[in-house]
This record gives sequence, structure tokens and C-alpha cells, in this order.
Amino acid sequence: MTPVKTNAIVLSSVKYGEADLIVTCFTKEVGLVSFFMRGIRKSKRGKFKSSFFQSLSCLDLDFMHRDQKNLQFLKDAKVAMPYKSLHQNIYKSCMAMFLAEVLKACIKEEERNLELYLFIENALIALDDAEKFSDFHLLFMVELTRFLGFYPEMNHQNLAYFNMIEGRFEVEDSSIYTVQNSNVDILEQILNQPKTDLFQNLALNQKKRQDFLDFIIYYYELHLQSFYKPKSKEILEQLF
Repeated sequence: MTPVKTNAIVLSSVKYGEADLIVTCFTKEVGLVSFFMRGIRKSKRGKFKSSFFQSLSCLDLDFMHRDQKNLQFLKDAKVAMPYKSLHQNIYKSCMAMFLAEVLKACIKEEERNLELYLFIENALIALDDAEKFSDFHLLFMVELTRFLGFYPEMNHQNLAYFNMIEGRFEVEDSSIYTVQNSNVDILEQILNQPKTDLFQNLALNQKKRQDFLDFIIYYYELHLQSFYKPKSKEILEQLF
């Protein structure tokens, strides 16, 4: 067993039995970890509050990491980064639920990935602070591909076609996975966002926003065997 103290981002909390939770977190120090939280849903005087484990909460965790065990047990947990609006604003909390599902479907590594962790943490700070955020999930999903290994190639932009398998812009329709539509224009717009303001809102209308979301989800499905369409997508599209 190895003692671990680390920051962590909550990806999911699943009810187990009548009173327990299984909480999955992406930690700064050891990657993906799941915890068994016994009796947390019924205990009013317990050490941990179930509200700690909302989607994308940022926590300080203290636990003993038991090798070869799928579930760990927490010694201590505290809120590391209190949000101003992310869990209080119904629109932002719905988006947080969707992004947590995306991350849960993508992140499988039980090892440290500091760059990915810091990207997610900074993105959550940006979402918490944002006044306009209707396109945030689209910007996030495109930038996330940089850390997953299929970020679109940048050296052939201004071409009309995008090959979804190769992840590059092309001069002609070369395969059944090559597309030419408004989604390609939006993708190019996102890729050209200044790196100092990655999450600047695009001000898309609802139809274009939903069409591009379908496009980027399909892009993920082509490149990640484990990826699945988030269940919260339908709720998200009712709001955005």
C-alpha cells in the first residue's frame, strides 16, 4: 500500500445499494481512481458529505492506494477549489454533467498525466468564471483531443474537406470519412482560437451547435473504441 495525497476531479458518482456510492476521480498524482464510499448517502454525521462528489468537483484527497484493487477507501477529502457558479447555475451544472461523462469515457489510464489534469482544471475555472458559455463543451472537446492523440492537423487549413479518420484538412473528397459542410468551417474557427482565450464563445445558433456536437462525437467514436455518446446529451441540447 502507498499513501497518496493528491488533488482530484470527480468524474462520476454511482449509487450502490441503499446507502453507498462508488466515486471515480481523475487524480493529479496517480490518474484514474475509484473509491467505495460506505454509508455516505444515509449518514448525516459522517466524515464525508455526498455533495463533495458532484460532477467535476475539485477535491483534496488522502488515501492508501492498494495495488491490484479496483476500489480504494478514502481517509480524508476536502473541497480544493470552491466554485462560484458551476454547481449553482443549472445551465453550467448540466454542462458539467456532460463534460464529466465525456471525460469518464475517454480517460482510462491509471497513471499520472499532469498536462491533461491541468488542462481540465483550468477549463473548469474558465467555465466557472464564464458569462457566455453556450459553446463551451464544443471548444473543450476539440481541445481535449490534443491530449488524447487525435488533435486535427494544423498545417493544411483553408481546405474545403476534412478527413475524420486522418484528422486533417484535404483538397478533395478522398474517402467515406471525408466531409465538406459547415461543421468543417466551425472546426477551423475553433482551431484558430487564440491560445490565450481557448474558450471564447462562438455565438453559434442552436442548430449549428447541435450539428457540430454530433460531428465531434462521431469524431471521438472513430478514434476511441471506448467512447460512447453521453446520456446527458439530450438534456444538454434542450438547454443549448
